[in-house]
Amino acid sequence: MKPVLRRWVLLPTIIVVPIIVTVVWISMKPEPEQREDETLDLLVEVLRLEVSAASFEIRSQGTVRPRTQTTVSAEISGSIVSISPKFNAGGIFQADEVLMRIDPTNYAVAVDKAEALIKQRQIEYDGSKKLRSQGYRAESEFASAAAALASAQAELVNARRNLERTYIRLPYEGMVRSKDADLGQFVNPGTPLGVTFATNIAEVRLPLTDHDLAFVELPDASAIRQTGIADGPLVKLSAVQKGRLTQWDAQIVRSEGVVDERSRVTYAVARILDPYQLHGQGIPLPVGTFVSARIQGSTVLDVIRVPRAALRGANQLLVVNDEYKLEIRTVDVIRADAEFAYLGSGVVAGESIAITAIEAPTNGMSVRTAESIAAEKALGDDEKLASRVGEE
Repeated sequence: MKPVLRRWVLLPTIIVVPIIVTVVWISMKPEPEQREDETLDLLVEVLRLEVSAASFEIRSQGTVRPRTQTTVSAEISGSIVSISPKFNAGGIFQADEVLMRIDPTNYAVAVDKAEALIKQRQIEYDGSKKLRSQGYRAESEFASAAAALASAQAELVNARRNLERTYIRLPYEGMVRSKDADLGQFVNPGTPLGVTFATNIAEVRLPLTDHDLAFVELPDASAIRQTGIADGPLVKLSAVQKGRLTQWDAQIVRSEGVVDERSRVTYAVARILDPYQLHGQGIPLPVGTFVSARIQGSTVLDVIRVPRAALRGANQLLVVNDEYKLEIRTVDVIRADAEFAYLGSGVVAGESIAITAIEAPTNGMSVRTAESIAAEKALGDDEKLASRVGEE
């Protein structure tokens, strides 16, 4: 055979024979076992419900205010001749301490004149009384002398009182909030001199909604009728001071007794003793501080507590029944905070709820849980054991 012809015969043989061998080998290979696609149900974490007692805390907030605040005004006219160094904003003073003095000259003179007038009226009265006893004076003249003496005595009382008013004092230990008059200034009755407040007690007005009032026992009007205050729930106040969260103890002593017409809230008043710690060793709580409040609420028995995140919307839970199917259940939420919701009805103790977030749950949707997986595994082991026993 010629070389050219031989080349054209061998070339197709080299290409075709491996293809034929490959096709035959593939056709002889057994087909792989066909397995059905298995769709697994969604795996969720569940929580078994229990009944317990819950003590609620009511959250509120407010601003610290002084219980007693005074706008100090002049009661007489005159020039201010002296001012205490404590009578400046932030100054602390004692009860009945002299904070300011108005020029007393005219008022001291008025006292002297009233005392001299009394001596004169007393002489006239004594003479009139003696002459009346001897029958030389009429009863009307004696009465006139007695009235003149009484008037002079009243003038002395008024003059001494005006002299006392030249001293500016306050009947409590306190702090100066602002000073509105200074040395040498002439003042008239009613001229504002400054603003002060007592440091023994401060108060915080805490707004409470009608829902909050169901869980806190506020003093009622009959309880505070006699003294103006009553022992109510304890309160923990907190605020950030110097970069740190600081807490103070307080107590509800009264409510304002009316519902605010605009906000529809009731204000409870919490009392703080010695807020500036002038007689203690604690951390001062300055007036004007904005504080958060946690009020000790009442204890409710037989409630079910669930994580707040388990709620769908405002009042729905995903209950996992005994067949591991979902039930979308509407529940009665009696109270909720940032962490938990407290249920009064809608579910019962012993039921399980899904606490895994599910994007689009439906009633009857099948799910898997750790309990169901364990049960399936146990059932599979039992079937394998039974199969082995049957083979033996």
